[in-house]
Amino acid sequence: MPYMTEAFIKHPLDLPATDIAGGIRSGAFRCEDVVAESIRRARVVQATLNPFTIIREEEALEAARKADATVQRGEGTGPLHGVPFAAKDLTPTSGDVTTMGSWTKADWVPFETALCVRRLQDAGAILVGKTTTPEFAYSSFTNSPRWGITRNPWNSERTAGGSSGGSAVAVATGVVPFAEGSDMGGSVRIPAAFCGIVGLKPSLGRIPMTILPSVFDNISHFGPLARTVGDATSFMAATAGPSDEDISSLPIGFDGQRASRNGLAGLRFAFSLDLGYYQVQPQVEAVIRQAVAVLREAGAIVDEVPMNWTRAVNDEWFDLWCVFMSAFFGNLLPESRHHMDHSVVSMIERGLAMNATTYKRVELLRTDMWRDMASLFRRYDAFLCPTNAITAPPVHETDDDYVETLPDGLFKGLDMTCPFNMLPQCPALSLPVGLSDEGLPVGLQIVGKRYADEDVLAIAAALEALI
Repeated sequence: MPYMTEAFIKHPLDLPATDIAGGIRSGAFRCEDVVAESIRRARVVQATLNPFTIIREEEALEAARKADATVQRGEGTGPLHGVPFAAKDLTPTSGDVTTMGSWTKADWVPFETALCVRRLQDAGAILVGKTTTPEFAYSSFTNSPRWGITRNPWNSERTAGGSSGGSAVAVATGVVPFAEGSDMGGSVRIPAAFCGIVGLKPSLGRIPMTILPSVFDNISHFGPLARTVGDATSFMAATAGPSDEDISSLPIGFDGQRASRNGLAGLRFAFSLDLGYYQVQPQVEAVIRQAVAVLREAGAIVDEVPMNWTRAVNDEWFDLWCVFMSAFFGNLLPESRHHMDHSVVSMIERGLAMNATTYKRVELLRTDMWRDMASLFRRYDAFLCPTNAITAPPVHETDDDYVETLPDGLFKGLDMTCPFNMLPQCPALSLPVGLSDEGLPVGLQIVGKRYADEDVLAIAAALEALI
C-alpha cells in the first residue's frame, strides 16, 4: 500500500482481521493499542486525502478498553473481537452525525445503527470512523457539497472513485482491514479498483439492505471493501444472513469454508475485455491480460467470448438510478435545491419526468442480459472483465466526462460495473491484479453465478495468491 512505506510502520493492525482478533484474544497485544494506531493513521490520512467525515476517537478507544477488559475477565469474544473498521456516511450509526454527503441532512444523528454495522459490532468489531461519499452516493467520484474531494492514495491528483471512496481510502492506507460500503452501480467495486483493494457486490439479499425507504429495491447492496479476499470473507461471515428487517434478504447463511482458497486448475472462465462496447485503456488491457495469463498458467481455461451488449445497458441503468434518486430524494428539491449538487438535481428531475411504462420496459433489457449470462454459466464457472475501463481519472473530472459514444462506435465509459447491478443476483468482485504504467491500480471483475458469493471469493483468493 502506498502509505505503508513512509508514514506507517508494521503493526498488529496490518494483520488479517481474524489474526488481529486472535492476537487480542490471546493477549499477544492489546485492543487499545490497535485502535489507537488505527486512529493515528486516520488522522494522518485525513490531512491529505480526506476520506473521513468523523473519526470516532473517544468512542472507539472506550470500546477498545472494554474489549481488553473482556479478554482479561476470560469472557467469550466474537470472531472479529477488537478489529477496527469504518462505515460509509450513507449508513446510519447511532449517535454519529450522518449526512449522506449532503447539506440537506443538516446534522442528523440517528438513534439506531444499520443492521449491517450492528452485525459487525456484534462480532466484536469496533467502528473507528465514518467515511465520505458523494451526495446520496450518486457518483463514481467522491466529491460532495458537504465534504469536498476525497483523493486517491496512489496519486492525490486522481479520484478515489465512488461512491464508497472514503471507505476505499481508509482500507488502502491501512487504517482498517475492511470497511462497509454500498453498491447500486459499482459504488464498492469502482473505488476498490481505483485504490488497489478488494471490493465485493454480494448477491442481492445476502446482506440485508435496511437503510433505504423501501425494502423492495433491487439494485442496492451492502458490501465489503477490504485489504484482502480473506478480510472480505470475514466481513461477509459476520454480516450475511436473513433478517425480517429486509423482506428481500435470503434465507441462507454464509459458508466460510466454501469461500476459502482452492485451486484454479480445471475451472472454466468466460472473458470479455470490453463487454462488446467499451473503449478500454491500453494500460488497463495490458494488466488484465496478464491476469488472464496467470489463470491459464494455473490450469484454468479462459475463453474470450463475444458479447453483444451496447451502451443501452448503461443508459437504461441510469434511468433506474434517476428514478431511485427522484423517489427517495425528490422531496428535498423545493426547499434545498440550492444546497445540492447540480448533477443530483438533474437526476432527480429526469426521474420525476420519466414515463412509468418506459421504466418498466428496462426489465426487457435486463431479461436479455440475464439470458446471455445464463447461457455462459451453463458452460463456465464465472465471467471475467475489467472492473473499470480506465485507471483513476483526475479529481476535477466528473461522470459527465465519461458518457460519449466515440467515432468508432465504442463507449467512453469509466466503470464496467453497473451492468452487473442490472443482474443483482450475481455476485461481482473486484480484485487488484497489478499496476498500470503510471503506477495506478487495475482491478479484474469476477462475476459469479446466482448467489454463488462463496465461489467468487474462493476464485479471487486463489488468484490473489498468484498475482
